[in-house]
Amino acid sequence: MIARCFAAVLLATVVSPATAQALRPDQSTFRALFQELVETNTTLSVGSCTDAAAKMGARLTAAGFADADVTYFSDPAHPKDGGLVAILKGSDARIKPMLLLAHLDVVEAKREDWTRDPFKLVEENGFFFARGVMDDKAMAAVFTDTMARLRQSGAKQKRTINLALTCGEETSYAFNGAEWLTKNRPDLISAEFALNEGGGGRLDPAGKKVALAMQVGEKAVQNYRIETTNPGGHSSRPVPDNAIYELSDALRAVRAFEFPAKFTDTTRVFFAQIGKTVGGEMGTAITTLLANPGDGAADKIVSSDATFHSTLRTTCVATLLDGGHANNALPQRAGANINCRIFPGETSESTRAALVTAINDPKVTIALVPPLRPIAKPPALDPKIMGPAAAVAKTHFPGVAILPMMSTGATDGIFLEANGIPVYGVPGIFAETDLNGIHGLNERLRVSALYEGRDYLFDLVKLYASR
Repeated sequence: MIARCFAAVLLATVVSPATAQALRPDQSTFRALFQELVETNTTLSVGSCTDAAAKMGARLTAAGFADADVTYFSDPAHPKDGGLVAILKGSDARIKPMLLLAHLDVVEAKREDWTRDPFKLVEENGFFFARGVMDDKAMAAVFTDTMARLRQSGAKQKRTINLALTCGEETSYAFNGAEWLTKNRPDLISAEFALNEGGGGRLDPAGKKVALAMQVGEKAVQNYRIETTNPGGHSSRPVPDNAIYELSDALRAVRAFEFPAKFTDTTRVFFAQIGKTVGGEMGTAITTLLANPGDGAADKIVSSDATFHSTLRTTCVATLLDGGHANNALPQRAGANINCRIFPGETSESTRAALVTAINDPKVTIALVPPLRPIAKPPALDPKIMGPAAAVAKTHFPGVAILPMMSTGATDGIFLEANGIPVYGVPGIFAETDLNGIHGLNERLRVSALYEGRDYLFDLVKLYASR
C-alpha cells in the first residue's frame, strides 16, 4: 500500500520497451531468486508469505548464513503470514545495525482479469510482468540477494546488517509482520536506521531517467465510520428525517472540507526544488505558499495538482457506502467509510475532531475503525543518509538528481518509526510514468530497471555498512 509518486510534472503514460540484454552470471542467479519469489503466491486469500520466507531463507543459508542467523517468525493464529529476519554481523559492535525492510505479501490478482498469469514471471518486450514485480518483491529480492552476496564475498563490513521480510503490508486488517516484530521481537530489528520501499526513480514517457527520489516521511492511514440512524418506517410515508439523506449531507460536508496546508522539512525541500523546475504560475504559487502556507490563492493553484494537494495536507475521502434494509422501507441506518491519510504529527483523534466540525451534525456518529496506526513521525533529512545515496547515484545514474519526498500513502515504516527507527525509502529502481500498474492489472517492471536498481542498492548498502 504505497504512494510512490513524486510530482505530477514527472508523470505521464506509456513507455517504449527496453531492449533485451545478456545477463552476467550473478544476474542470472538473481533472476532465479526473483522468479522464485514472484511465483510464490503471497496474496491474503490463498497465498503464503510463510512459504516465501522459507524459500528466501533457504537462499540465505545456501549462501553461508548459519541457521542461528536466520529467524523465522509467525503468529499461531496466522500461520501463512510468517516472515524472517536475517542477521549479517559486522566487525564493529559499537556501531548500531542498519535494517533492510521489505514486504512479501501482494495485492490480490485474478487470472481472468490479467493478460498473463499474474503468478508466473513473464519477460516480454523488455519488461517483467507479474503481480508484485514492482510492489514489493523487486526490493525483497534485491535485499535478499544483497545479503547473500555480501555473505559469500567473505568481506566483513563494519556495520551489522539486519534483513526483515514481512507480511501484511498490503492489508490493513490482516496480521502485520513489521508491527509484530516491533512489539514482540524488537531485538531482531533494532537499528540506527532502516531502508525500505517508497523511493525509487522516475522515467519520462520515452524511458529516459528523469529523477531519483528518497522517501523521507510518510502519512498515517486511518479509517473512520460515519453513520446515521433513524426509526425508519413505510416508504409510502416519507419524512425529512431519512438516514440516507442525512448521510448524504455529511458526505457533501466531507467532500467540501479542506485540511490546512502544512510543510515538513522534507516537503519544504521537495516543493522548493519542484518550484524551480516547473516555473510559471505554478512555480510562483509554490514559492508564495512556502512563504505563507495560509495563502489561499496560492494553495488553490498548487492544489490543482492532485499529488501536490495530497502532499500538503491531511486528506479524507469516502471509499465505501451502505444503507437501508428494504426497497419499500425508510432506511433505519446508513453508513460510509472515510479513508484518511494523516499528515505527519497529526493524530487520528484530531482528525476525527476536524471531521466532526466539518459535518456539524450531532445525529452523525464518527468512529475510528481498527486498526489504529501510530502517529506518522518524519525522519530527519540526515546528510549521513542522503549523502551516500547521492554519491552512489553519481556513479550509477550520472546527471540524475535525488529529490527528497514524503509519501502521500503509508508503508510498514510507520511501525518502526514509532519505535524510534528512522525509515528511508531508497532510490534505485526506476518506475514508469503510470507507476507500473502496481495494485492494478498487468503489473510490470522494466528489466533494465531491475538489474540497474539491484547494482545501485548493493553498492549503497555496502557504503552505509562501511561507515
